[in-house]
Amino acid sequence: MSAPLIALLVLAGFIVLVLLKTAVVVPQKSEYIVERLGKYNNTLGAGFHILVPFLDRVAYRFSLKEEVFDIPSQTCITKDNVTVEVDGLIYLQVVDSKLSAYGINDYRMAASQLAQTTLRSCIGRIDLDKTFEERETINGQVVESIDQAAQAWGVKVLRYEVKDILPPESVKKAMEAQMTAEREKRAAIARSEGERQSTINRAEGDRQDAILRSEGEKQKRINEAEGRAKEILIVAQATADGLSTIAKQLEAPGGQDAANLRVAEQYVGEFGRLAKVSNTLIIPGNVADLAGMVSSAMAAFQNITPVRTATGQEHAPMRGHPKG
Repeated sequence: MSAPLIALLVLAGFIVLVLLKTAVVVPQKSEYIVERLGKYNNTLGAGFHILVPFLDRVAYRFSLKEEVFDIPSQTCITKDNVTVEVDGLIYLQVVDSKLSAYGINDYRMAASQLAQTTLRSCIGRIDLDKTFEERETINGQVVESIDQAAQAWGVKVLRYEVKDILPPESVKKAMEAQMTAEREKRAAIARSEGERQSTINRAEGDRQDAILRSEGEKQKRINEAEGRAKEILIVAQATADGLSTIAKQLEAPGGQDAANLRVAEQYVGEFGRLAKVSNTLIIPGNVADLAGMVSSAMAAFQNITPVRTATGQEHAPMRGHPKG
């Protein structure tokens, strides 16, 4: 191989090497900081770029994607002097590559340190019980504090999340005992409320039972009274009808004779009955004169027959008993 050819090959290789060293491809959502002779020259966005050989160099590479990293656990003291271990996660994003490159040496370390100091300050202002309740408040305060400082770093703090809050073992046992007592208290209250409601329900049931029973008894008595009243009316109507029929029959031919016979039968029958049911026997003075007794009974019967007035109106008969 001749010397000129070797020199040409060396030159070609050198050119290729220079192109490889100066050609830069920037990925999507990334930015490169280019320095020329040690000074900031420009910022390269996504795409293909050629740098000036031997003068330019890529000094910093930044991703514009959202970043997340752990905040190491640290010891914090609450307002009521309880020591707790707290760690968290922070989410941030580079929004200005130049400021991130020259505004601070390591924005991740700076954000982590600032998050820890801010978290200690926030925890120290609240009691232990509220640290579990006010996580959102703590997260917001940390984000606000870091975001104000990170503006000079070209970084935007998106959010912060407290991962764990671990109190000492003795405090955990005390909290568990407190929670157990609280649950027992709620259970006792729930039982008492249940018993109270049960008692009220039983009393209400007894009240309703008494009311319904009394209503039933009332309706029963009303029905019985109405039945008796109706019975009396029917009997009275039947009696009046019977007497009216008897009065008509007395005025009919042979009515007086039939009445005499009926009275005589009842007269004799009543004396017979008195002899059966009583040791004392009432004997009329003229036992042999049955016709006289019937006449006396009929005389009494005549007293209860309808009396016609001078105007021809008929009055109701008066009750009476034949004299013996």
